Amino acid sequence: MPAAQAPAGGAREVLLLPVNPWFIALSLLVALLIDFLPLGRLAWMPDLVALTLVFWNVHQPRRVGMAVAFALGLAVDVQQGSVLGQHALIYTVLSYFAITLHRRLLWFAPLQQALHVLPLFVATQVLLLLVGMWAGGSFPGWAFLLAPFIQAALWPVLTWLLLAPQRRAPDADRNRPL
Repeated sequence: MPAAQAPAGGAREVLLLPVNPWFIALSLLVALLIDFLPLGRLAWMPDLVALTLVFWNVHQPRRVGMAVAFALGLAVDVQQGSVLGQHALIYTVLSYFAITLHRRLLWFAPLQQALHVLPLFVATQVLLLLVGMWAGGSFPGWAFLLAPFIQAALWPVLTWLLLAPQRRAPDADRNRPL
């Protein structure tokens, strides 16, 4: 969003500092480790790896692309004992569409962005269900379709959390344009 345009809240949007590549890697690793926690794999649990991956695909598409999505998908497949390549395929498709939409999404506020990424999460959840059932899995129940809505609800929180290190401190110099 250009700095001169005021967001929906009325406050002036601040310029962000460049993101540290180590912070991107750390956030993806933390999301992967949280997904690795043995929480009983409840059907409605949000996929934090997919959520964090889409966030970085939207905000840093040159640093986090489909190769990173594929590698993370293979790690999730190995950990969950699912069909090898199932999550890799889903994360790669998700990453492709997130990168395709990234310029449009950045013009919206985080709540509006959540509405734009919701169809991506729903489509990948349905694709995950279809691939799993095609490979011989059973239907996990209708609660399985709650996960994309929870992921979309977490989008503004994740946006605030992952953009926090990039925000500039308020500058006292009123004559400086940046």
